[in-house]
Amino acid sequence: MRRLRTSRTGRCLAVLLLAFACRSFGQAPLTKALGSVKSVNGNAMVLTSDTGSEISVTSADSTRILRTLPGQTDLKSATQINAADIQVGDRVLARGQAGDNGSLLASSIIVMSKSDIAHKQQQERDEWRKGVGGIVTSMDPAAGTIILSNSLLASGKPITVRVSPQTQLMRYAPDSVKFDDAKPGTIDQIKPGDQLRARGAKSADGAEFTAQAIVSGTFREIAATVISTDPTANAVTLTDLATKKPVTIKLGSETQFHKLPPNVAQMIAFRLKGGAPEQQGAAGQNTPQGSGASAPKAPNSGNWAGRGQGNWSGQQGGQNSGGAGGAGGAGWRNGGGGPPDFQQMLSRMPTVTISDLNKGDAVMLVATEGSASGSPMAITMLAGVEPILSAAPPGMNAVMLLSPWNLGAGAGGDMSTQ
Repeated sequence: MRRLRTSRTGRCLAVLLLAFACRSFGQAPLTKALGSVKSVNGNAMVLTSDTGSEISVTSADSTRILRTLPGQTDLKSATQINAADIQVGDRVLARGQAGDNGSLLASSIIVMSKSDIAHKQQQERDEWRKGVGGIVTSMDPAAGTIILSNSLLASGKPITVRVSPQTQLMRYAPDSVKFDDAKPGTIDQIKPGDQLRARGAKSADGAEFTAQAIVSGTFREIAATVISTDPTANAVTLTDLATKKPVTIKLGSETQFHKLPPNVAQMIAFRLKGGAPEQQGAAGQNTPQGSGASAPKAPNSGNWAGRGQGNWSGQQGGQNSGGAGGAGGAGWRNGGGGPPDFQQMLSRMPTVTISDLNKGDAVMLVATEGSASGSPMAITMLAGVEPILSAAPPGMNAVMLLSPWNLGAGAGGDMSTQ
């Protein structure tokens, strides 16, 4: 499990342990250990903490062991179990007497099973997929509202995201593409031009969205042509079509780098011009399938849960996606007949490497801000985009199409288990 996910699980476990401790003869806690079960041998187990250290925990016949569900903040619904019921991969919070070499003789243990955590994480991924994402155009912190421009996902119409004191706010690090590296944030940190993803409840007309959780960040959106490539450094130098200046972009293990087949690029261009992708049905049926990298593993599975991170991306087959099979049709519409699921479509595009680029090729990409000590890191990068750049209406940034791909389901993503 990833740091963000496990830390939030740990906070929930800590609350439960405090409640447990208060009922334990009024004694103050002695010491505690939190981590994932690495191994179990009878009444002894080894935990791996979120920092990577290992802790030996031993239970006795008098040790009280309770299993609770992720997200619970009290022990009212917890069930009593035996040491033999604890499995590798479970999350454990133990309290008791410290022993030699950092070991612990537990007087009480709270367990969240690996399967329950996985189920909770999948629920959250599904919620993120059903959420909204886009570019922040304006905001009013006092009123708790954020206006998103959602490109194709909302047919160009703005969406008002409503934020309450209960909304969980997370902020991407300026030099990381990992959802795991996101930190708790405030609404004041969000600014126009940021990319934002929210999960929660949508109004009947789709014009408003009440957010339960939000993740946002400042990213660079670039449409460019290739000047040169450096496979050894895994970097590419581009001419930014907006600024006409060169920029060097690094690609890392978390970067999604795909090339759109010509018919897919034409289909997207057709939609930009006001057409409907369904009219291009035959094109999608002949599109070669490629293995795609999982969505930003937040953009990464977590590393939310394995960030890869995340990966909020959906995995429906082409037969369920809008009537067009193959990469061209797969994922264009989500399983519920809602807005286009670009993340699914992108995950089916052929993957490429820097070596596949030639001087003059057009690319669109979303990258981190970069810093004085390092070049921007690409999160999502697409080649084969010439038709899209040519079709973008005046005043529209075609790279904005990548926004839902980057922070959409995929990023990563669920907001970790509690």
